[in-house]
Amino acid sequence: MRRHRIAAIGGDGIGPEVVAAGLRVLETTAEVDGGFSFDVRSFDWGSDHYRRTGRMMPDDGLAQLAPFDAIFFGAVGDKEIPDHITLWELRLAICQGFDQYANVRPTKLLPGIVGPLKDELGRAIDWVIVRENSEGEYAGVGGRAHRGLPLEVGMDVAVFTRAGVERIARFACDLAMTRPRKKLTVVTKSNAQRHGLVLWDEVCAGVTAQYPELEVDKMLVDAMAARMVVKPGSVDTVLATNLHADILSDLASACAGSLGIGATANLDPSRKNPSMFEPIHGSAFDIVGKGVANPLGSFWTGAMMLEHLGEPAAAQRLMAAVASVTAKGEALTPDLGGRSTTHQTTEAVIAALRGVNA
Repeated sequence: MRRHRIAAIGGDGIGPEVVAAGLRVLETTAEVDGGFSFDVRSFDWGSDHYRRTGRMMPDDGLAQLAPFDAIFFGAVGDKEIPDHITLWELRLAICQGFDQYANVRPTKLLPGIVGPLKDELGRAIDWVIVRENSEGEYAGVGGRAHRGLPLEVGMDVAVFTRAGVERIARFACDLAMTRPRKKLTVVTKSNAQRHGLVLWDEVCAGVTAQYPELEVDKMLVDAMAARMVVKPGSVDTVLATNLHADILSDLASACAGSLGIGATANLDPSRKNPSMFEPIHGSAFDIVGKGVANPLGSFWTGAMMLEHLGEPAAAQRLMAAVASVTAKGEALTPDLGGRSTTHQTTEAVIAALRGVNA
């Protein structure tokens, strides 16, 4: 039997709730499949760990995670700890430390879900956003000087390297080639950012030219946001910088009904390091402990992890179970207009996996 080693990090807010639900569903998926199993180890890293130790994760955190096949991550963010600490000392420390440079975020309106767009527009949503995940606006280059004085300055430098842009552009092209429409939109803002994003444009154009089978177009990020809302059917695979894709993917999940549905893979395509899989909803302070967090994003994320681990049939089975539950509309959480709890939605998906009517 194939055995996959998973590091589970619930993190902050609703993260532990949805990770626990996701692990239950993944264990059921493995049980139904019968050909593989999971060896899961949980890590209590996050803001509570920071309060105890002054660190979001131990100094040797990456070394502890390195032997695993994948990381299943919940959320990061705390009311009492500055966001730049919680993000940079845990999630980004893992993404950058393991060179998980390709962030992949699929979006589709699931059966039975009513999004904010007109029905014919919502049904046209079938997108994958590829986010450069290692440099750009999140490179961490910059600083502050003259603190507390009238001339205090804070500066963040967006870093774009030819190697970094080339590898994410090639990844996006390869991914777009696997999709039926073979269509790629490259997002930019080079009309205003005339150095880094002009380099981005030039390198992306050089890479996409090597894929003559692809239909490629380029759009400014503000126009892209509008296009996703008014012409969603014209969008397929999207390539964007770290910051631009971060924003556009939240818009994408909102168009598909809820941030609670969004799924993410942070990939090291070389597979030298473990990749990390996380729902994109954040820590959701307002519903922590209420038992109503939407677990569907963690299930979709789990399906992406299964694909990465070489279990495509199990991934398809899990997504079919999710779709059957949303289509019935009887076990949806409040963010989707339902009245179900996290537990009830999870049980419904587990029942669907086992072939039992929920």
